[in-house]
Amino acid sequence: MRLLLKFNRIFVIVLGGGIAATAFLARDYLQRAAREEVLEQARLMMETTASTRMYTAKQVRPIIEQLQRRDKTFYAQTVPAYSATQVFGYLRTSFPEYTYKEATLNPTNLADRAVDWEADIVNVFRNDVSKKEIFGERDTPTGKSLYLSKPIKAVAACLECHSVPKAAPAAMIKIYGTNNGFGWKENEIVGAQIVSVPESLSLRLAERQSQAMMLWFGGIAVVVMVLLNVLLLFAVVRPVTAMSAAADAISRGNLDVPELPVKGNDELSALADSFNRMHRSLSKAMKLLDE
Repeated sequence: MRLLLKFNRIFVIVLGGGIAATAFLARDYLQRAAREEVLEQARLMMETTASTRMYTAKQVRPIIEQLQRRDKTFYAQTVPAYSATQVFGYLRTSFPEYTYKEATLNPTNLADRAVDWEADIVNVFRNDVSKKEIFGERDTPTGKSLYLSKPIKAVAACLECHSVPKAAPAAMIKIYGTNNGFGWKENEIVGAQIVSVPESLSLRLAERQSQAMMLWFGGIAVVVMVLLNVLLLFAVVRPVTAMSAAADAISRGNLDVPELPVKGNDELSALADSFNRMHRSLSKAMKLLDE
């Protein structure tokens, strides 16, 4: 069994080294895959907000505008950006790490004004209207953050509230004033939808995937070692042990030990065959000496 123990030491070194090397090489891949998964979720959320904006503009707004004219009150629910932000707020109950903002260079509601890094993204879209998406990472006080953004284009319906103050609903002017959110032009890029998420989320996801992978590899390694031990026990250790016992008996003068079985054409079979020939030759030689 000491031979089996030596084999197990070799297996542990080889399999352990292989698993460690695989984990090291897979780490970067898992992190990139996790980051892409996080961005894909962000894209799905972005599409949800885009659908919400369209639904609001085509179906909700015409109905609520009638209420606005009747009540002479401005309802924020007519604004697609407001609806998209509200829907995303509900989404955050299931995805609290994600944040959403419709960052605008000249918004009616100052809470939507783009800060420096958001304004840079908007200007990239303005300078290259062929761009449909920008993603990347940035440093924040709490660590790196991933972001995904798409441009916001002013369509004709937007100009009803954002062209000049006199064209906007009086109820909206009463709430927000006339200093912000005007001067938009049709088809102009006025802002960007931005979904942000801490990079730590993708790192945690990659870590969970890495742990799962290590558990699978560990389980497979245990199964492989058990199977190898069983195979070695029957294919190598037992024949070698039998040969060792026979050699020990012969060395003590017992020449009546049975011959070793010879099965197959491998090295152990050849060794057993050679041992049997030596045994027979030794037995003949001892008989000749006795005569």
